Amino acid sequence: MFKKIALTACVLASAASAETLADQAKAMGLAPIPKSTTELYKLIDNPKNPMNAQKVELGKQLFFDPRLSKSEIISCNTCHNLATGGVDGVPAAIGHNWAHNPHHLNSPSVYNAVFAEKQFWDGRSPDLEDQAQGPMQAAPEMAAKPEHVAAVVNSIPDYVAAFRHAYNDQKMVPTFKDIADVIASFERTLVTPSRFDEYLRGCDKALSKEEKAGLQTFIDKGCASCHTGVAVGGGMQPFPLMGKFKYMGVGDFKGDANGMVKVPTLRNVEETAPYFHNGTVWSLKEAIKIMGETQLGVKLTDAETESIETFLKALTGEKPVVEYPVLPARTAKTPLPDSGK
Repeated sequence: MFKKIALTACVLASAASAETLADQAKAMGLAPIPKSTTELYKLIDNPKNPMNAQKVELGKQLFFDPRLSKSEIISCNTCHNLATGGVDGVPAAIGHNWAHNPHHLNSPSVYNAVFAEKQFWDGRSPDLEDQAQGPMQAAPEMAAKPEHVAAVVNSIPDYVAAFRHAYNDQKMVPTFKDIADVIASFERTLVTPSRFDEYLRGCDKALSKEEKAGLQTFIDKGCASCHTGVAVGGGMQPFPLMGKFKYMGVGDFKGDANGMVKVPTLRNVEETAPYFHNGTVWSLKEAIKIMGETQLGVKLTDAETESIETFLKALTGEKPVVEYPVLPARTAKTPLPDSGK
């Protein structure tokens, strides 16, 4: 189910300075993606939706299947493109009938989403299973009713057989929830270990001197107070906190009922522009400076900004190999596409 990845062959660090910096990072809550497949499974599996290879493969097919949308031209991969950092690369998500997200919200990356504490910018979903149900139904996204999604899947014998095999239930009739669950099972495997993970595990040479300096700046300036954990983000924080966000007027999103906004993962951040909830910033350097002003109340120098950026690029990870699936053919019972409102 997972590709074996060898990022860096190295001897564990022995230099006190390297150990001290790694210890500082871990003390701030930063944690590596487990190298052991067994340990990784413990971290990414959902006891309420236990993973298996069959669910993951079926979820991959459905992740790429546009027939789950009302128009039958939009798939999960449309907004969470696995070839482009798990995002669509536009400021606001575009969905059914070319509708822009009404709140001007940017599509977060699906890579490493499993490590986040909450899903969606307002944190309204507790896990990927619940989150997967949202975009399929949302009018400006895939715009499909649960009945449509279930009807598509149940009209295709190969899908029904795959569900029955995955759940070991030869009488199973897949429901909308079952479909979201297997999509989530696939998404749970989209983790991207990087050289930073090797460094936290004690491999001193996994990061360059400049990247370590950037990590030190990242810690010293307070970035790790919010961007922490395995996701290097994924929690909920007030935004803006210390200063005005100059692009706050783009879109009407103000966070949850308490003004809290999900902290995006910084893994693969160099691949996920544009930045912020409303996709208003294309430059990573500008995003770093804005975060210093709005969240930390500090004006970062150009040198500090470049140092942090150098570290952040070390969070670009190895992507799992995902072979584009050949989908089973529709049948006479498969609902027809509807491009209407």
